[in-house]
Amino acid sequence: MRVWDEGEGWGVIDSEATPGGCWTHYSSVAVAGYKVLQAGAEVRFTFESPGQDGFSFRTVEAWPADQEPVREGQEYTGTLGASCVLTLTFDGDTDAVTGP
Repeated sequence: MRVWDEGEGWGVIDSEATPGGCWTHYSSVAVAGYKVLQAGAEVRFTFESPGQDGFSFRTVEAWPADQEPVREGQEYTGTLGASCVLTLTFDGDTDAVTGP
């Protein structure tokens, strides 16, 4: 992984198959939880060549080389290291609460 801009959620992967680099968006990162890659880390990826933001290639899917890809809707069996529970409690007249 050449570079990863965590704040903007994109980076560039270098490989012999993608001369000039392969643009990578967080939405293509196949990991559980927070979708991020690390600059300098070895990654595996699949790509297409429609071009993106000045690059000839963009990822379809990317993940750290030392892990298996975790795809949307796939049950993750590893350890995320954190968990949380959100409980919503409404005071007063709940009949007045409406949604789309």
